[in-house]
Amino acid sequence: MQSRQAIQEALAKRLLLGEVIATNARKFPDKEAVVYGETRLTFREFNARINRLAHALMDIGIKKGEKVATFILGEAFVDMVKGIQKDLPKVKQYISVTGKPVEGMLHFESLLQKYPDDEPLVLVEEDDPVFIMYTAGTTGRPKGAVLTHKNQALIWTLAILGISQEPGIGAMSEWRAFAVPPIFHLASLGCCLANLQFGATVILSVEVFNPVEVLQTMEREKCDSVLLIPAMANFLLQMPNLSQFDTSSLKLWLTGAAILPTELRNRIMKAFPQVKIFDCFGQTESNAVVSMLLPSEAERKEASVGRALPFVEIRVVDDKDRDVPVGEVGEAVYRGPTIMSEYYNNPEGTAKAFRSGWFHSGDLVRQDEEGFLYIVDRKIDMIISGGENIYPAEVEEVLYKHPKILEAAVIGVHDEEWGESVKAIVVPKPGETLTEEEVIEFCKGHLSSYKKPKSVDFIDALPRSSTMKVLKTVLRDKYGKAVRY
Repeated sequence: MQSRQAIQEALAKRLLLGEVIATNARKFPDKEAVVYGETRLTFREFNARINRLAHALMDIGIKKGEKVATFILGEAFVDMVKGIQKDLPKVKQYISVTGKPVEGMLHFESLLQKYPDDEPLVLVEEDDPVFIMYTAGTTGRPKGAVLTHKNQALIWTLAILGISQEPGIGAMSEWRAFAVPPIFHLASLGCCLANLQFGATVILSVEVFNPVEVLQTMEREKCDSVLLIPAMANFLLQMPNLSQFDTSSLKLWLTGAAILPTELRNRIMKAFPQVKIFDCFGQTESNAVVSMLLPSEAERKEASVGRALPFVEIRVVDDKDRDVPVGEVGEAVYRGPTIMSEYYNNPEGTAKAFRSGWFHSGDLVRQDEEGFLYIVDRKIDMIISGGENIYPAEVEEVLYKHPKILEAAVIGVHDEEWGESVKAIVVPKPGETLTEEEVIEFCKGHLSSYKKPKSVDFIDALPRSSTMKVLKTVLRDKYGKAVRY
């Protein structure tokens, strides 16, 4: 059996998430690490809570390699959790992270007080799983992406190093970073881990996305950076009193998880002229980021999502996994040490995704001669009308330019003559009225005739997942999907 010192020395040499926090607890013990509403924790306090929880879980009987599920929802969902307990006979214990204890569950805060805060001695390897992050399920049943310690420690180091290339960024350890999406969204969790890794302070949203709370938090906490996915940014910019909030401390704006329309980027820059926008591209299986567009490249490479991060290889291939010529549309495939190891309990899905040794993303992209990527659309969302390929994202980009449209989604619906036709589902801005003819006529001036919508429906809000991604499967089911789906 190895001695305590030997285990500590072995852990210190490895790329492990726990070691990142433990190291910063020694380097920046009294520096603020996490802010969540009224709760403020220094790196020393944060690490102590992590250690106490680890000791508590081990005492309950959780061993290395076993799974601990987190259900990040409010107290209003306690009854729902109780309702599914009978369907989960293998679960050893339930822990409530609520203000008051819940009958039949251990209480998180009470549990922590019973255990020491010294570092737990568990020999962990870099390639051991650290998370099973489930995909959004926007194209089908969610799949569990198994991500390792090395995946996590490496990807966020590379991402921060990419950001630090931009002139004027300054010392990341001095930043106050605001992660707005919920942390069950890998982009948000990754934003937290990246900033904590470099000694920055992380601020978390208390409420489910609320534009007023976001602006109040930016002002109160004097945030240097913010992570907002495009849908959130769009809603934030609709605030009539936006200019009344002091957001002058904001320097960096991170976006990802969906395509950022050029029109929306321009509106962000107009409302927040001092910020630098970093556009990140990736997915859960790739640890949220495979490429990044730096602000200094944005004007020269408009609508691009940048070049591959170090250690990440990206190819653009056809349906037979052959490289397509530069500038042509194909599927993005990746490989590298930051990509997930497998889909949990899904060997068939894993084999299909990693055929030929490369992870197949399902994203259609173009790549220019300098290696810059341009997202075209999700492969499953492509519309085939009369033998022509139509990419919904291109049509949506046009719709977002209409002054009366708040948000829009485009899908292919069954068409007896053409196989599929283009349908636009539009949410007008508050107080605005639109007609189908008006929308189609607007698109005529910006798109080839075969790409313009043949029909338009108006709704109050687009259906979205918990991570605010548009659920096109719901729209296709409602409006009549094509046979190929």
